[in-house]
Amino acid sequence: MFKNTYQSGLLSIFYSCGSNPLAIWDMEVQNGHIKRLTDKEVNSIVLEIVSSNVATTFISCPKRNQVLGIRLPFLVMIVKNLKRYFSFEITILDDKNMRRRFRISNFQSTTKIKPFCTTMPIGLSNGWNQIQFNLADFTRRAYGSQFIETLRVQVHANARLRRIYFSERLYTEEELPQDYKLYLPLEHKTKKAKPEKKEEIKTIKAEPVEKQAEEPPEQPPPAPQEPPKELESKVSAVTVTPAMTEVEDENPEVTAPAESDTEAEPQNVGPAPEATEEVEIKEEIKEEIKEEPQEAPPEDPTESENQVEVKEEGGD
Repeated sequence: MFKNTYQSGLLSIFYSCGSNPLAIWDMEVQNGHIKRLTDKEVNSIVLEIVSSNVATTFISCPKRNQVLGIRLPFLVMIVKNLKRYFSFEITILDDKNMRRRFRISNFQSTTKIKPFCTTMPIGLSNGWNQIQFNLADFTRRAYGSQFIETLRVQVHANARLRRIYFSERLYTEEELPQDYKLYLPLEHKTKKAKPEKKEEIKTIKAEPVEKQAEEPPEQPPPAPQEPPKELESKVSAVTVTPAMTEVEDENPEVTAPAESDTEAEPQNVGPAPEATEEVEIKEEIKEEIKEEPQEAPPEDPTESENQVEVKEEGGD
């Protein structure tokens, strides 16, 4: 049927809203019905296939003994789950010139591969579902051959159909035409709701700006937190120096008794010896400080010794 036609993009074989959706389909009905009705969830016309026996009520494409001849590898079906048994079959031709049939149903739990037929389970969620079937991949996995074309499609009860089409690849909703989307009537409502969402987004974006304007006074506190760390490090480095400063302050105490001793005996002690003695005492103290800068308290005995030396020299 489509073997000699140019095939690319999307190729639809069933659309429930068309004037004659079953023009290229055959119907078989027993203990059930096949009719068009309006689905309240989609608010659109769909085809309903219902029967007490899944095998006896179905639609098949194309009619009679014709073949589709569709080379597109992806089959997409928009189906509503009626919470009843449902199945569909696809007959393909591979590069070994063998006809293979894939039977997919929701009442089987395991996959069985036979030379000419493969049965597979499928799980449908509540409401409308979009079934995407990769014919080339399943042919390669099941039979190790290459997919050539689709010969026949057969849909059994129980389900509601919106559209069945083939595609050269899987398209996103943005890439699909409006007629190929499921919730077409509801899109108008969403378009009206979008401006409200934009206004909400604007308000949401405006709030952070106000917060940023209020936050600057709050930002300074974290900044001063860093200097204390630096001060602490500096203080730890400076802790070595107080011992030296305390020792240097004790120098006047050492010279003070020397001056008192010299005043007690002014006749024998001259001004020149006192200067030389004080210089020698200071040099000794500085040497001791350089050698042991941290041992400030032990300097008391040295002071007494220096005082003794000063008295002895004064006596001489």
